Amino acid sequence: METVNHLTAEDMAVKVLLKSWTTQVDRITDLVAGLSENDLRKEIAPGKNTGIYILGHMVAVHDALLPLLGFGTKLYPELEQIFVKSPDKSGHSFPSVADLKKQWSEINDLLLQHYSRLDFEAWLTRHEAVSPEDFAKEPHRNKLNVLISRTTHMSYHHGQLVLLKNKAQD
Repeated sequence: METVNHLTAEDMAVKVLLKSWTTQVDRITDLVAGLSENDLRKEIAPGKNTGIYILGHMVAVHDALLPLLGFGTKLYPELEQIFVKSPDKSGHSFPSVADLKKQWSEINDLLLQHYSRLDFEAWLTRHEAVSPEDFAKEPHRNKLNVLISRTTHMSYHHGQLVLLKNKAQD
């Protein structure tokens, strides 16, 4: 096993993936901080989701990572019905933008604490949504795969929020 600066290749790979995760979290955090509540209540495009819905959706999805990765229970289980199981404009009352921003920060800080405790082998273990029998047949359904897919998910929604920022600057 080759080492780079005293890290194994596997540890370096995890470090790179975690850096990608934190970069996306920071990009969204900075972007949302620069948008007003009024900006976040606007639709990304006519008939599409609002910024507040996208922010709430990302909080709920990241909150669901706690039980999915075996880190514990959700902090904000009430957000799942509003932001995952229901579409925007379904009549649900949304938490305030300030509350969602706080929850975004809290859930991502907690996830990063958990992530930093996992070694490479732990990242390759199954997540909780796959049975041991299915995991034996499909070992790619692991925690590292979840990290990669959720990082991509953030990147997608970051792009949507950039559209709001551009509208706000017009």
